[in-house]
Amino acid sequence: MKKVAFHTLGCKLNFSETSSLARSFTERGYERVPFGEKTDVVVINTCSVTDNADKKCRKAVREARQAAPDAFVAVVGCYAQLKPQEIAAIEGVDAVLGANEKFRLHELLGDFERSAQARVFACDIEQANTFFPAYSAADRTRSFLKIQDGCDYSCTFCTIPLARGNSRSATIEEVVQQARKLGRQGVREIVLTGVNTGDFGMRNGTRHHRFIDLLKELAEVQEVPRFRISSIEPNLLTREIIELVSDTERFMPHFHIPLQSGSDKLLKAMKRRYLTALYSERIAAIKETMPQAAIGVDVIVGFPGETEEDFRQTYQYLNELPVSYLHVFTYSERPNTPAASMAGQVPQEVRHMRSTMLRNLSEKKKRSFYESQTSHTHRVLVEQDIEGGLIYGFTENYVRTGLPRDSYQANQIVEVIIDSIDASGLARGIPATTLIA
Repeated sequence: MKKVAFHTLGCKLNFSETSSLARSFTERGYERVPFGEKTDVVVINTCSVTDNADKKCRKAVREARQAAPDAFVAVVGCYAQLKPQEIAAIEGVDAVLGANEKFRLHELLGDFERSAQARVFACDIEQANTFFPAYSAADRTRSFLKIQDGCDYSCTFCTIPLARGNSRSATIEEVVQQARKLGRQGVREIVLTGVNTGDFGMRNGTRHHRFIDLLKELAEVQEVPRFRISSIEPNLLTREIIELVSDTERFMPHFHIPLQSGSDKLLKAMKRRYLTALYSERIAAIKETMPQAAIGVDVIVGFPGETEEDFRQTYQYLNELPVSYLHVFTYSERPNTPAASMAGQVPQEVRHMRSTMLRNLSEKKKRSFYESQTSHTHRVLVEQDIEGGLIYGFTENYVRTGLPRDSYQANQIVEVIIDSIDASGLARGIPATTLIA
């Protein structure tokens, strides 16, 4: 039996696609082994959001070749679409496949026989207009279900439209059918994911569905107890969506909403499709209907032109906003993006200092949010996550909670009371009632 190993860089969407690629190999008789072990084929699924991601790709190729000197190494994904020839020149790479081609690995590469020169398969991104379904299935507890791909936005810092093409989606019927299938396989929670998830419904430049209509259909899927929305742009997070999440127990009270800056001047320079007034309105609407909801925020520090006053404004804005945690990104110049040639590039040491300040703020906000949940009753989905004698899971509003290991099993949904927050900032739960599901 031939063996295959995978290494995934980047977002949850990449992980869902890697999972689907892995199934295409196991269906053909391959044994999947951990990355870093001796194998016949290695597939590296890349990201290109930051310079660091590109460096990680090169590092992964070296590690793959060290572990399996004779293996066929294929590099796929966003970086492969953006820089195919650059990757092909990396020592140890046998094939490079872009946005569309990565889903045709077997068709294009056959028996994965190595040759003297790396083969490159990457169409022009304008031709990447096919939606390829994907979902992760590492365990039965949670699955990341891809419902959308690509992006029609033109944010000045972002390479995603160049790497993944225009916005395109599955149909409502396809998503519902896949959700039911995953539920029957024992999956207790599905996370809806995409590049621009809230833009669900586009095909060939035409809108066929609305995201809210998909959510309404999924709310009726009895086979799956819990759904989450992975991330949604504030301009696409409508009152109707907020009310649906509030009104149904099937959708978790947890939102991840990119902000990127608390300065309207920078939001305009980034070509974001909202200003802070709209963002504040969305947060207020969530807290009005779901006071205990978790809200995560993406923020970029060090964008060109960000002055001390701009950063202070962002820090103060986030400090006062009732959000639960931050995902902080240090701006890095990406080739072929307008921001890379903008005036006012921020020194690296300043970027890192500001990043550290916001990460510290995130830790404070997260602990404060966790502490606000003590003495409350929650339903926790127990995961295969064991540490220090406790088994962990997440509440509806995304509080990571440790429970007595001997009392619970993975993939159960249990009702618990958050009793305390430990020194590391994690919640401890005690039984509230009996097993829920």
